[in-house]
Amino acid sequence: MMSRVLWTVWVLGAVTKLSKEEGPDQASSPSCDPMGVCDGRFRSLKSIPSGLTAAVRSLDLSNNEITYIRNRDLWGCVNLKALKLVSNGINAIEEDSFISLRSLEHLDLSYNLLLNLSSSWFRPLSSLKFLNLLGNLYKSLGETPLFSQLTNLQILKVGSIDSFTELQEKDFAGLTFLEELEIDASNLQRYEPESLKSIQNISHLALRMKQPIFLLEIFVDLSRSLKHLELRDTHLNTFQFSKASIRETNTLIKKWTFRNVKITDGSFSELVKLLNCVSGVLEVEFEGCTLDGLGDFDISDIDKIKNIGGIETLIVRRLAIPYFYSFHDMSSIYSLTANVKRVTVESSKVFLVPCLLSRHLKSLEYLDLSDNLMVEESLRNSACEQAWPLLQTLILRQNRLKSLEKTGETLLALKNLTKLDISKNNYVSMPETCQWPDKLKYLNLSNTRIYSVTRCVPWMLEILDISNNNLDSFSLILPQLKELYISRNKLKTLPDASLLPMLHVLRISKNTVSTFTKEQLDSFSTLEALEAGGNNFLCSCEFLSFTREQQSLAQILTDWPDNYLCDSPFSVRGQRVKDTQLPASECHRVALVSAVCSVLFLLILLTGVLCHHFHGLWYLKMMWAWLQAKRKPRKAPPRDVCYDAFVSYSERDSYWVENMMVQELEHFDPPFKLCLHKRDFIPGKWIIDNIIDSIEKSHKTIFVLSENFVKSEWCKYELDFSHFRLFDENNDAAILILLEPIEKKAIPQRFCKLRKIMNTKTYLEWPTDETQQEGFWLNLRTAIKS
Repeated sequence: MMSRVLWTVWVLGAVTKLSKEEGPDQASSPSCDPMGVCDGRFRSLKSIPSGLTAAVRSLDLSNNEITYIRNRDLWGCVNLKALKLVSNGINAIEEDSFISLRSLEHLDLSYNLLLNLSSSWFRPLSSLKFLNLLGNLYKSLGETPLFSQLTNLQILKVGSIDSFTELQEKDFAGLTFLEELEIDASNLQRYEPESLKSIQNISHLALRMKQPIFLLEIFVDLSRSLKHLELRDTHLNTFQFSKASIRETNTLIKKWTFRNVKITDGSFSELVKLLNCVSGVLEVEFEGCTLDGLGDFDISDIDKIKNIGGIETLIVRRLAIPYFYSFHDMSSIYSLTANVKRVTVESSKVFLVPCLLSRHLKSLEYLDLSDNLMVEESLRNSACEQAWPLLQTLILRQNRLKSLEKTGETLLALKNLTKLDISKNNYVSMPETCQWPDKLKYLNLSNTRIYSVTRCVPWMLEILDISNNNLDSFSLILPQLKELYISRNKLKTLPDASLLPMLHVLRISKNTVSTFTKEQLDSFSTLEALEAGGNNFLCSCEFLSFTREQQSLAQILTDWPDNYLCDSPFSVRGQRVKDTQLPASECHRVALVSAVCSVLFLLILLTGVLCHHFHGLWYLKMMWAWLQAKRKPRKAPPRDVCYDAFVSYSERDSYWVENMMVQELEHFDPPFKLCLHKRDFIPGKWIIDNIIDSIEKSHKTIFVLSENFVKSEWCKYELDFSHFRLFDENNDAAILILLEPIEKKAIPQRFCKLRKIMNTKTYLEWPTDETQQEGFWLNLRTAIKS
């Protein structure tokens, strides 16, 4: 127990000391993600950080100031797979520094200051697949084999531009197979024979050397083990081929690449001799090379050569000819091209392929002249009669072509042409009709700035690429078309399927398509793949429902779901269509409106029932009439009062009013002037206004009360308006005549004001006894006069 406490105290003390001594380094220690990938580049670290554990899977400490690697620095990294220590200035590594890295697969120690290499560093690295030792200060790979224990090594890079001077026979002992071997032997001064022969199988050797002094020896050593030889940064001006040095003419090398190599007229002839001497080479590539000559090749030697070995593919990219304007005709080497099947000449300022050369290319099946200076006139000379008789694929991408009509006519001589790429030319417009080779099946018109397609496009095409143009519609009938590439245009919808009955593949990404439906997809009966991502999708309820219901959508949409983003509505812009959900109010709007309408209808129906039951309509009418009355002056001027009384009565009581009351009052002396609605209301005037005006122009209002009265709505209005005057003006304008007995409980609730008046006003009862009627009329006349 005590020993454990002491150990803990010691560890804490060590950590405290390290934090004080290495404060700046610790502050800029590597950042690690949850997968154990740690990035410590450009942190000004002086040493490998302490505290690294088994959780670290990848450690990149490149571009720091680490000069020394100690045994204990990486002890805890037992699960480390990748270690990168590029450009640190490391000059020493202790013997057992990598002893715990048995799982390490990638080790990069390039561009440091290592003077000597030790086999003990690599002995524990049995899982290592990648090792980079380029750019250090060692002159050779040591006294003992370095890589004999690295049985799983696949990629090896050694050497440096200045210091590495020697390759020894033992250097690669134990290595039987490498996918890639890169040797920077720019300053190679000594090459022991068979130094590279020990490697039994190399897929690709990249050899950087300034002078070709040991080129033939290296070639001989590798002729039976190497598949692809790449020569970099070499000046071949002194290269001399000696047939005596080539003992094996049947080589495994299938491809030669010359990258940034300078070739003279003489060395070109020597290379031709070498390639002619060995068999098996199928492809030769020149990348960024310089032909430093005038084309003055040794014709006497070339005339003896019928073809260059078995070369079928020739690739030339970015070829520079400094003395181009003084360059001779290359007709002396035309005969070497008879068996070549594939030729690529890119970015080399080619403006013409002479007709004679085209006729010599009798086996040519593939020709790529991308990024050159070809125009229609020079193309006409190149594609002359009997030119390229077997040519099937022609690529003229990014040249100076401007007329589709002329381009098509120029190529009519190519009877076997099936694939034509004329993309990235400046065509802009497309004529209505064109002529094309009869067998043409593939046409690439992408990046040509065209804004419409016409019948100039050959109807027999199977593949058409018109992507990245200015098209806003596609209405061309192509009955045999199987693949259509129309991305990066301005189309708003998918093409009509009836125009493309055989379509298998459609790419219409990055247009302005807002939606597509199940019916549209089903109409393409043969469609196998659709790429429609990157469009401005309107995420409507119908579109979202369609994408969810189609479980097989991912099988057809090759870029589903990541490239399908909503553009609208604004609330879901930027969301993946697959993940988008709209509110129920958006997706069930019809049902919601129907529900709201149903609720409103029920409320209206309920309101109607309640109004009918509680006489609500009557109250509304009364409210309106009341408002009309309120708008009138409270009391008419005396000069406007022209009636002694306004008589409010039910039409059913008109006989008593007109034949008895009118006779008694208007024929009395002096006579009373009564206002009767039948006689005195102004025709055409709203009845409410007539009632209000009549009451206001009358000194009194007589109500003839009966069972008929309480059943009349108009009598109720007249009673209310009189009530306004009675209570609002505090006068005694109302006279009640009870024509027949009425029980108060029999009076409807809506006649609340009649109840109040009968409780507060004295009313006159019409006597049935004739002897008492004279007294009734006397009292009535008195009430009117009061």
